[in-house]
Amino acid sequence: MHFFIKSVPNLLKTKLSAVLSRPSRLLCALCVQTAVGSLAPAHAQTITDDLQARTTFAQPPQRIVSLLPALAESVCALGHCDKLVGVDRFTNWPESVKSVPKMGGGMDPNVEAIVAAKPDLVLMAKSTRAQDRLRALGVRVVSLEPMMASDVKSTLERLDALLNPGAPRAPAVWAGIRAQMARAAAAVPQAVRGQRVYFEAGSGLYAAGEASFIGETLKSLGLVNIVPPSMGPFPQIGPEYVVAANPDRIIASVRATQEMPSRPGWSRITALQKSQVCSLKPEQADIVVRPGPRMGEAALELAGCLKG
Repeated sequence: MHFFIKSVPNLLKTKLSAVLSRPSRLLCALCVQTAVGSLAPAHAQTITDDLQARTTFAQPPQRIVSLLPALAESVCALGHCDKLVGVDRFTNWPESVKSVPKMGGGMDPNVEAIVAAKPDLVLMAKSTRAQDRLRALGVRVVSLEPMMASDVKSTLERLDALLNPGAPRAPAVWAGIRAQMARAAAAVPQAVRGQRVYFEAGSGLYAAGEASFIGETLKSLGLVNIVPPSMGPFPQIGPEYVVAANPDRIIASVRATQEMPSRPGWSRITALQKSQVCSLKPEQADIVVRPGPRMGEAALELAGCLKG
C-alpha cells in the first residue's frame, strides 16, 4: 500500500492518505469511548423499594438517614453503622447510634434537618409522610417496610446489594437469625407447646395476631395465637375477646401486665390465674417488636420468658 501512495501525484496522495487514515481515527475514537466507559462507576446499583420505585446509585451511599429503627439496625448489621448521619427518635440500637442526630419520627420527620445533613440516601417506611417533599428537594428516598420474616430477609438483601456490592454480608446475617430462631424453638419446654397465647403489642389492646411477624415467631416456638390471620396482623380487639378466648399464656409490657388483673373479667383468665405471664421490659420489647436483624434474638427472649 505504501508503494502505491508514492506513485501518485502529491494532491491525490494527500487525499488518499486522509481516506486511508480514517479507519485509524475511528479506531482511536472507539478506544477513547472504551476508556471513558471504563471510568464509569463499577458498582452502580439500582434498588427497587416497597413502593416499586427504582433508584440508581453510582456508588454505595456514604451518608444515610434512617427513619425506622429496623432499617437503621439493618444498616448496622450489614456493617455500615458509621454511615448513619441521622435516625428517628426511636432508634436506640446498637449503642453507637444513640449519639447520631435525631431527625423526628417516622410520621413526623424533620425535613429541614434531613436536608441539612446532606444524605445521599434516606431510608423510611412506605407509610412515612414527607416522601414526596424530600424527593422534590432532590433527596434520594428508598421506602422499605418489613412486616414479615420474608420481608426482613428481602430488606437485608436489597440493602446489602447497595451497601456491599461484590462482598455480600446479608447471607451470613440471615443465617445467624435462622440459627437463633432454631435454638429458641428447641429451648421451649414441651409442656408449653400447643398452648394458646395472647400477645398485647400496644396500649388500646392492639394484639399481635398470627398474621404478624411476631405471630410468625410465636408459631415457630410452638404456640397457638388466639388472634387468627383473618383479623389482620395487629388488630385492635375488645377486652371481652381476650376473656372469651381464655389464653394459657400472655405476653405484654411490664406496665400492661401489671394492670391486667384489674381489667373487668380478666381475673378469670387462665394465664393470670396460673401466673403464666411474660412481662417484657422496655429493652426487651424493643427487640421483640422490631422486624429486623434482631428477630432471632427476639425469639430467644420469648423462649426464655416461656421457660420461666
